[in-house]
Amino acid sequence: MLEPLLGSANAERVLVFLLARKEGYGREIARFFECDPDSIQKQLVKFESGGVLVSKSLGKTRLYQFNPRYPFLKELKELLEKATIFYTQEEREQLFMNRRRPRRSSKPL
Repeated sequence: MLEPLLGSANAERVLVFLLARKEGYGREIARFFECDPDSIQKQLVKFESGGVLVSKSLGKTRLYQFNPRYPFLKELKELLEKATIFYTQEEREQLFMNRRRPRRSSKPL
């Protein structure tokens, strides 16, 4: 939906994922959207160098989130939220469901 504005589908994927989940890392985002991790990582680096995102290291993993000091953060988030309206209900539910804990071993699938 925002591909013409942002330049690529992966740029939209990165920003929408971070809007929904608050933070994430490259391989996690690529796995969620079933795309190439290298292109997602390039987008993350591009957004970080532009000041849109900030990152922190957690062990060997680099976590990214929106830069709270980015001057257009409010407007960017509003634009992304409006774009998610056009996603299917299933896509939105899957995107905004943030399950990170592992499943209990005795719990049935």
